[in-house]
Amino acid sequence: MDKPYVIGIAGSSGSGKTFFLRRFLNYFQPDQVTLISQDDYYIPANTKTKEENRLYNFDLPTAINRESFFYDISQLFGGHTVYRQEYTFNNPDITPKMLEIKPAPILIVEGLFIFHYEEVNNLLDYRVFLDAEESVALERRLQRDLIERGYDHDDVMYKWINHVVPAYEQYLVPFKPICDLVIINNTNDPKIIDGAARDISIGLKII
Repeated sequence: MDKPYVIGIAGSSGSGKTFFLRRFLNYFQPDQVTLISQDDYYIPANTKTKEENRLYNFDLPTAINRESFFYDISQLFGGHTVYRQEYTFNNPDITPKMLEIKPAPILIVEGLFIFHYEEVNNLLDYRVFLDAEESVALERRLQRDLIERGYDHDDVMYKWINHVVPAYEQYLVPFKPICDLVIINNTNDPKIIDGAARDISIGLKII
């Protein structure tokens, strides 16, 4: 197949990436677009000791199996279907699904470090930076981690201060100026997402 058009989507924790992606993907036909997420390439936490897990920083580029991530992107470029077990963020109540990622004319690559990883960044045709005010992002993070992932409040706050914010400032903010589109998502307003999807799809001459 021809090289896909690659859209990179990155954002701070709590910027509403999941909300954005759901709205964005629904704007296209299933055979037009496929998504590969950096989150599904975390190095398993069960490879760490209990003490390391308490302080283990998931917000570093080394927490991701970078080579495997890039390899699977390359497979999609070659027209091959990728199979990958979903990462469930150590939640024992969730049974991970086997993801089937099929090649498509549009490839969306999503994750915190996709601009930092040079080999991935060089493949991107269009870059989207999703952001939110820190107070809004923290509130979203607390709701997600306390309810969906079963973390305690002190743990969430420790990681926010010591892991999340420093990683955002070091590995994402420096790339903001090179992005084609910056979306400030403080309200989860569907009109903002729909407008971005419409503009990009029109640019691709898909609709």
